[in-house]
Amino acid sequence: MESQGVCAKLFLKSKPYIAMVSLQFGYAGMNIITKVSLNHGMSHYVLVVYRHAFATLSIAPFALFFERKGRPKMTFKIFMQIFVLALLGPVIDQNFYYAGLKYTSPTFSCAMSNMLPAMTFAMAVVFRMEKLDLKKAICQVKLVGTIVTVAGAMLMTLYKGPIVEMIWTKYIHAHEANVPGAVDPTGKDWFKGSIFVIIATLAWASLFILQAEALKKWSSAHMSLSSLICFVGTLQAIVVTFVMERKISVWSIGWDMNLLAAAYAGIVTSGVAYYVQGLVIHERGPVFASAFSPLMMIIVAIMGSFILSEKIYLGGILGAILIVAGLYSVLWGKYKENKETKERESLELPVAMKSIEGNGKGMDIIASNDIIVLEKDAQKA
Repeated sequence: MESQGVCAKLFLKSKPYIAMVSLQFGYAGMNIITKVSLNHGMSHYVLVVYRHAFATLSIAPFALFFERKGRPKMTFKIFMQIFVLALLGPVIDQNFYYAGLKYTSPTFSCAMSNMLPAMTFAMAVVFRMEKLDLKKAICQVKLVGTIVTVAGAMLMTLYKGPIVEMIWTKYIHAHEANVPGAVDPTGKDWFKGSIFVIIATLAWASLFILQAEALKKWSSAHMSLSSLICFVGTLQAIVVTFVMERKISVWSIGWDMNLLAAAYAGIVTSGVAYYVQGLVIHERGPVFASAFSPLMMIIVAIMGSFILSEKIYLGGILGAILIVAGLYSVLWGKYKENKETKERESLELPVAMKSIEGNGKGMDIIASNDIIVLEKDAQKA
């Protein structure tokens, strides 16, 4: 019985780790399946439409059922926020990312996506959502991490170097001519794809900045906000697709890899992943969730070597190492900053409580709302 209790406790403690590792496998599968679909001729504009249509259908029913009372009243300002969020996420981010994925490789695209925390931090400083005090060591670490991340991205884009042969790729590359859609890392398309992935990551970071503002009114209706973004994004993506793709035949989809790519990306990486990641962030925080993203790059590199005969270059490995080092520097700085803020707040609370207790009759003057807030904060502490 005791051993069962120990196993149960160990499983409970391991759940966030298991969830995040499983999530990285899910994201990795999306990159590989999508790459295969794009290699076989599917339009990335159409893929974005179908992906977010599936995402809307998978999230909306849960949002309607569980968040009936938590949604804010729809106003013009809120609608415009949703419109811009949909434009940044489903339309700009996804279209440029898929275009970059088509012209480069899954491993390269995943590695470049790890620039997200550094880009988000840089934009947050520009919009004064983050304070950058260069006298503090923590801020210096975050700034250096951002610079190192950008340097890694530039290295991956501009330098290829020799092929690095892995044990499992020795005999695979001999048959790479049979793999459709093989990319040439020395060609112009590779550089163009690199720029597309950087633009996609910049749009994703912009979405995070705007979403932080929008969530102030949607704090108790996260799924509703996500489903609305996916729905509006689907409509916008349809318009973009009609402008960019003149042939009606591009919309045709059967029981094939194209349908699998759209359904998998929409349901798994936009539906299930949103719910699982939300639970983990609620329990362990965003820093914990972000720390697992480089694992996806490793999984994709291994899967890409087997399935797509993807070549791994020295420049890509060195650039990926720099990006991951910069990523963890930014995340570590953010973690230490949040920890200091919590410690400062916990020290300030007892002082406030003592001043209230020593006020005697003055307690009656204090608003009841302030007392409730202080009591809740005291319970959390």
